[in-house]
Amino acid sequence: MIDKALPAGLAGEKLSRTITGTSEVSVGRSAIATGSGAGLGYLVASGAAIGLEAVGLTAAATVAAPVIAPVALLAGGIALVRSLFD
Repeated sequence: MIDKALPAGLAGEKLSRTITGTSEVSVGRSAIATGSGAGLGYLVASGAAIGLEAVGLTAAATVAAPVIAPVALLAGGIALVRSLFD
């Protein structure tokens, strides 16, 4: 789970720098980083579940589905913490 959440969270924080145009610590950038990290975490985790289902591993996809929300939350948290440091 952490192997998916960490890169998504870090990418979400970098995306917040691009969106805001600054790397300064602010409430707005932290909010954008959190949302971006959570969104990317959701996409990564759900993409894995969809990929399993696409190749016919429906049972494995069903088992992987409950991991989507924790990965998204963890990625958002990582992005938030990272955005607090310049």
